[in-house]
Amino acid sequence: MTHLIDGTAIAAKGLAAVAAAAATLRENGVEPTLAVVQPTANRSGAVHVDAIREAAEQAGVALRVHELSGPRPGEIEDQLAALSGDPDVHGIVCQTPLPHGVRLVDVAVRIDPAKDVDGANPLSLGRLVCGLPAYPPSAAAAVLEVLRHERVPLEGRRAVVVGRSLVAGRPAALLLLAEHATVTVCHSRTADLPAACREADVLVVATGRPGLVGADHVRDGAVVIDVGANPGPDGRLTGDVDTEAAGRHAERITPVPGGVGPVTTIVLLRHTVAAAGGTFE
Repeated sequence: MTHLIDGTAIAAKGLAAVAAAAATLRENGVEPTLAVVQPTANRSGAVHVDAIREAAEQAGVALRVHELSGPRPGEIEDQLAALSGDPDVHGIVCQTPLPHGVRLVDVAVRIDPAKDVDGANPLSLGRLVCGLPAYPPSAAAAVLEVLRHERVPLEGRRAVVVGRSLVAGRPAALLLLAEHATVTVCHSRTADLPAACREADVLVVATGRPGLVGADHVRDGAVVIDVGANPGPDGRLTGDVDTEAAGRHAERITPVPGGVGPVTTIVLLRHTVAAAGGTFE
């Protein structure tokens, strides 16, 4: 029977560690602070910010949300630059989606890499490529967090990542490579996607396309990590994987909600506390 990975439980364990490190910082006169720039009133972005707010309150991390309604040209960059220069801010996130015609890679260059706790600045991704210290995007880091918690062996194993975005697919592939997995990255132009996916011992799906991956994409005994979080008309989240269908073959699988999402939020807060000088056991 397929085991549903409990991301909420993994997140709760991580939250306790973040809260302990944040408390130590506060005892030493440092209040770890995360600033989120929210350029649009998009519902999915707002839901994510609400999740960060709730977790930050529990962790003892101060949160500043800067809402920009219909920002003028250059306003997002100016806000990110101002926060980068604020000594009381330790982590900065530019929430997506962005206004039409604005790319995250273009505005994120204004985030100080030392405060780039969600790995949006191209410099951070470049350091990740080179194996240098950097904060990876929290969604990609959460994938590895889940796999480590589940003690899934990666060295020498075949991993397939479906999706090549800069916030999830590509950085997840880099992190898997760093663990000595053999990694294939698939995308919308991959020929015979189901066959490519069936090669995976570990299948990571991050496409933003609800239910893209089903039973014919999964080999028997595979571990499936669904990074998707797609809001439906009723407000409920659905993943990029058809959990019931894929579960006919997968040994373990992350559900949506309750899988990678909660872990992503905790990873973001852990990066913020680390940027503030916090240490973890």
